[in-house]
Amino acid sequence: MDFLPDEMQWKDAYKLMIGSILPRPIAFVSTIDSKGIANLAPFSFFTAISADPMMVCFSPMRSGEDGTKKDTLINIEETGEFVINIVSEGFAKKMNQCAINYLPDEDEFEKAGLTKVSSKSVHPPRVKESLIHMECTVNQILHFGDHPGAGSLVIGEVKTIHIDDSLLNEGRINAQLLEPIGRLAGQLYTKPMTDTFELIREKIERGD
Repeated sequence: MDFLPDEMQWKDAYKLMIGSILPRPIAFVSTIDSKGIANLAPFSFFTAISADPMMVCFSPMRSGEDGTKKDTLINIEETGEFVINIVSEGFAKKMNQCAINYLPDEDEFEKAGLTKVSSKSVHPPRVKESLIHMECTVNQILHFGDHPGAGSLVIGEVKTIHIDDSLLNEGRINAQLLEPIGRLAGQLYTKPMTDTFELIREKIERGD
């Protein structure tokens, strides 16, 4: 069956996207507003861009009700800074609580019972419970509409990356110890490290 996104309701197109792009890593983004109030929210439209410079991006969608911006996006536009906290299974439920649409002056750290840790390169706090943090400054923000179903692309440069010592082995991260989770469709999540397999990438030998 073929679908034409331009002829679909955005919610129907959204269901096809989240049911196809699987699993999705979660950017647990901490920000602060111009008054210094912290905000914390998860986003599963998230990936890496490059290593030099170290660049990442995530996409906060507009409100499905009226197209207004999420508090995270507003804060980043105001301050130019954010932290991506990688989510492990151990605090997944607390992460999920931060997906609730709290008022702008409510602190999700406090609502979810998560712990703030000062960052080194930016002002927004890190999540202590997370084992990996990426402190970022904004490179650019692209907007794709201002209506329900629209979204933005936030591109950030990683200024400091914190890795818990327990995860590191000769410069590599032990993903089994990290216990990351991924987002599926609807209310479903996955634990990608419970069932893995290896594929060796072949190298083509070329003569001089």
